[in-house]
Amino acid sequence: MDFRSDTVTQPTQAMRVAMANAIVGDDVYGDDPTINALELWAAERHGFEAALFTSSGTQANLLGLMSHCERGDEYLCGQQAHNYKFEGGGAAVLGSIQPQPIQNEPDGTLCFKALEQAIKPNDFHFARTKLLSLENTINGKVLPLEYLRQAREFTIKHGLQLHLDGARVYNAAVALNVDIKEISCHFDSMTICLSKGLAAPVGSLLLGSKDFIHKARRIRKMLGGGMRQAGILAAAGKLALTEQVDRLAIDHDNAKKLANALTTIDGIMVNVEHVQTNIVFAKLSSEIDQNALQVFLKQQGILIGSGNPLRFVLHNDIQANDVDVLIEQIKRFMSQ
Repeated sequence: MDFRSDTVTQPTQAMRVAMANAIVGDDVYGDDPTINALELWAAERHGFEAALFTSSGTQANLLGLMSHCERGDEYLCGQQAHNYKFEGGGAAVLGSIQPQPIQNEPDGTLCFKALEQAIKPNDFHFARTKLLSLENTINGKVLPLEYLRQAREFTIKHGLQLHLDGARVYNAAVALNVDIKEISCHFDSMTICLSKGLAAPVGSLLLGSKDFIHKARRIRKMLGGGMRQAGILAAAGKLALTEQVDRLAIDHDNAKKLANALTTIDGIMVNVEHVQTNIVFAKLSSEIDQNALQVFLKQQGILIGSGNPLRFVLHNDIQANDVDVLIEQIKRFMSQ
């Protein structure tokens, strides 16, 4: 049992069959029919003109930032934004794009007043502020639809583009019980990770206008991201979007179950109200040796991440009874 991340999901049997039987070509030449079909379908499904299949969410985000911004430009984002904090500084290192992080509010949003104050004047002393990048979900929290509407109005007012790191955007849509277009309609560009809760083995999508995706495709090649017979991967990605979305609600239910159970254990604190999708954060008291707990659980065949708070992520390969086993083993550790 692996609670470290939803990136550990195994492809479904249907995905394995589709991958084995995929019709492929050279995608760099534009000849892979399975990739072409996925990109056309995904663009229409999410309300964009075009889409680009990429090897990872990190690459998709970097392509998005580099397609919106030129050298010496700046993008606004949250302090906890994945494309700022956890993607190797790629925007700055490879794109010469300056990030301007803003402290996330407790619900994951960014304060518009703080964002406005961070926009640089039109003066050659400053980087040019070009883009606002949001993330949904952010640490498992869902950005409200009204907030997205306000973000769109904010960017229009200030002449900015609006990008969504939608690594887990389908978790947000399922939690809100809305069609994905009710989220995507607010953005100029969006990424979708296929290899997290949606269970595909590899791949993410970048969506935007035709000109935007044309530019991103060129940069993808520059970064070494051109793949050849990658329709094998795209075949699984299509099933991720057509067969795996509705079942995300099961992960959300299991996360709530885990959060509620953890609150019954002395020394473990969970804010259950913050558990909105498939991620649970648990704060351990100083009396609990996190490293010892991690080693103990591994000996029982259960993998968890490190750090305090601990992050537990529910996904396709974790069932409700696995949550029961995890709680039982944590209690066993605590009783020693």
